[in-house]
Amino acid sequence: MSDIEKIPTGIPELDLVLRGGFPKNRIHLIEGRPGSGKTTLGLRFLIDGAAKGERGIYVSLSETADELRATAASHDWPLDGIALHEVVPAEAQLDQQQSVLFPTEAELGKTIELITAAIRQASPARVVIDSMSELRMVANDSMRYRRQIVALKQFLLKQQCTTVLMDDLTDEPRQFDLQGTVHGVLTLEQREREFGAARRRLRVVKMRGADFQSGWHDFAITAREVYVFPSLIADEHAKQHAHGAFASQIPQLDQMLGGGLARGTAVMILGPTGVGKSSLALQYANVAAEQGEHVACFAFDENKETLLDRATGLSMRAAEAIADGRIHWERINPSRISPGEFVWKVRRQVEDQQAAVVVIDSLNSYLETMHEETSLLLQMHELLSYLSNRGVLTMLIVGQSGLLENVHDPLDVGFLSDTVVLLRYYEADGAVRKAISVVKKRPGRHETAIREFSITASGVKVGAQLDGLVGVLSGVPRLTRGQPGRHDD
Repeated sequence: MSDIEKIPTGIPELDLVLRGGFPKNRIHLIEGRPGSGKTTLGLRFLIDGAAKGERGIYVSLSETADELRATAASHDWPLDGIALHEVVPAEAQLDQQQSVLFPTEAELGKTIELITAAIRQASPARVVIDSMSELRMVANDSMRYRRQIVALKQFLLKQQCTTVLMDDLTDEPRQFDLQGTVHGVLTLEQREREFGAARRRLRVVKMRGADFQSGWHDFAITAREVYVFPSLIADEHAKQHAHGAFASQIPQLDQMLGGGLARGTAVMILGPTGVGKSSLALQYANVAAEQGEHVACFAFDENKETLLDRATGLSMRAAEAIADGRIHWERINPSRISPGEFVWKVRRQVEDQQAAVVVIDSLNSYLETMHEETSLLLQMHELLSYLSNRGVLTMLIVGQSGLLENVHDPLDVGFLSDTVVLLRYYEADGAVRKAISVVKKRPGRHETAIREFSITASGVKVGAQLDGLVGVLSGVPRLTRGQPGRHDD
């Protein structure tokens, strides 16, 4: 284990990625294209220090103090206790009494002196210098630039302060790479989607002598705060948990499932639109909540009013459970959320609220509306492994294309689940009816029968085995002998 002292960044979830924060009294680089969030992270770092009584200074070579104050004000952040020092191009200044940076190579050393003088006078514990690309524009000679940066580094180390440098990555090809000079590097990235909000993410490139979580992590900048969503590593969250199964309180269904759905497993409820997938999941959620368990439902397709109307029509008391918090229900807009943020929402319900059941409705909307993401299935697999490690029953709703004949699974994700419950429409006696079957279940046994399924005013019903019919799951059954008989086991 590293014994390097670390200080918080002001963003708790980023501190999780950094295993505690920035190593103290070292120099770190935050790099990213304009608009990726560097200034916001830098301000948050200084504000956190000011709240702890630590002096901080923001040295800006690209923005004015008024622009920095406006950025902070947009988040309702105070800048009390933070010194703002401008070092800007001469042609951009109206007040000739301010520090002046002339865009000539000869002034590079003078600019470094202005920066060091401001820091020496402020005697800060935390420093932000924004941005190094402005210094690079002055230096036409790479060797001269490197010497000055090394001199700046030595000065900062002697000051016993923790420094964050910003870099816009505006020089192409990159000529003066800062990564080798500093102790730590964070890369920020903003990716535009074809539709919906841009996705922001970051990764730690290096953190010399200190541990950190590698890989890309989604993050979001909101009106009031910055949130980082550490990527999930399921094996880090294994936990002893209760065993047993959740019953549906529908005797025939529990019989089909060998007693119920086991904790720590994932069940996929599969079927065409309108067949009753969400109602079946709601049955389990409602029963679990009535037994004192916390349930988290994440809906991509249905709004809250529709859910409550449907629950009332099925004589379920879900509205009461949602109102008193036993069921956490949240509408998810996939065009405005990143995969990392969604996983983080699930984790908060499990780790903070001890959710025992998680419902995702539907997996189609999650995967299809984020089709530009290349690792969604991998992330979902990791999420399901995490939920299994925590002993959570996960219910995945998956819609299939078609209604009667030629019904197919557009996602082909059955391998993700431990149990697959299949719902189908079929035609019989001049009516469209519904059937239910269990086609996969681990661990434990399950019934192979196909039974009648219905949604009534009194709730979800599972009835007789459909005896004497073949082809029910194809949607157009035919008789095998006489009239179809029905029997309850």
